[in-house]
Amino acid sequence: MAEIVNFNKARKARDKAAAKTQAAENRAAHGRPKAETQQSLLERLARDRALDGHRRDRAPEASDDD
Repeated sequence: MAEIVNFNKARKARDKAAAKTQAAENRAAHGRPKAETQQSLLERLARDRALDGHRRDRAPEASDDD
């Protein structure tokens, strides 16, 4: 026989787990000193620039030889 599931309790447990995950993400994002937050922002921007610099599908640059 199958186990009886109370949908209300299952929903509440799912929502509680999601809230716990969101709280952990918020603590990681907002619970740091300003210098540490700025450092991670700069690292992310440098990583994005490096990735964009290695793209092969850039539009050709226009020349003024016409």
